Amino acid sequence: MKTVPHPATLRRAPVQRRSAERLTRILDACADLLDEVGYDDLSTRAVAQRAGVPIGSVYRFFGNKRQMADALAQRNLERYTARVTERLEGAGGGGWRVAMDAVLDEYIAMKRTAPGFSLVDFGNQIPVGTRGEPNHRVADRLTELLSGYLDREPDEDLRRTFLVSVETADTLVHLAFRVAPEGDDRILEEARELLRAYLARVLD
Repeated sequence: MKTVPHPATLRRAPVQRRSAERLTRILDACADLLDEVGYDDLSTRAVAQRAGVPIGSVYRFFGNKRQMADALAQRNLERYTARVTERLEGAGGGGWRVAMDAVLDEYIAMKRTAPGFSLVDFGNQIPVGTRGEPNHRVADRLTELLSGYLDREPDEDLRRTFLVSVETADTLVHLAFRVAPEGDDRILEEARELLRAYLARVLD
C-alpha cells in the first residue's frame, strides 16, 4: 500500500512515480527505525541510510525528523481509513455495530502489526502537536467516512459522538498496550463493551 501523506505535511510533494516511491521508502525506513531505536535516537541520516537514498532526498521532503514523523502519522491515518473503508465495503450493511467493530479492530490490528505505529499512530505519542489534535482529525475523518454508511447527517452531534468514542478508544487501547505488548485482550474487550453501551444510547 503506497499511500502518500497529504502535501501539507511535506516540504515538496512528489510529482513523478520515482519520487513517490522514494518517499515511501523514506517513511518505511522511518517507521522501522522508530521501532528499533525510538524517537529520541531517530535521525534523518539513519533514515536515509536505511532507505538507501541520499540525505538530500530526505531533506527534499522534510526539514527535520519531527516533520518526517508527522508525515508518517498522516500516512497511518490514510492507511487506517482505507482499511476501514475496505472492511465496510465487504460487510455490506449492519449499522453502527458493524462499523464500530471495523473501526476498533483495524486500529488494534495496526497497533499490533504496523511498523512505527506504537510510537506515532496518528500523531499522539511523540511531540507532533498536541495530543488532542490527532484525535480530532481521526474523529472528523470517521464522521466523513461513516455518515453515509450509517445514513446520518454529518452534523455536530455526530461529530461529537465520534470524538467522544475516539478519545475513549484511544485511552483504553493505549492502556491495553501498556499492560501487555500485544494488547491485553480483557481490557480491549472492556473497551468494546463500553463503546457499544455509549453508542447504543446515542445512535439507536
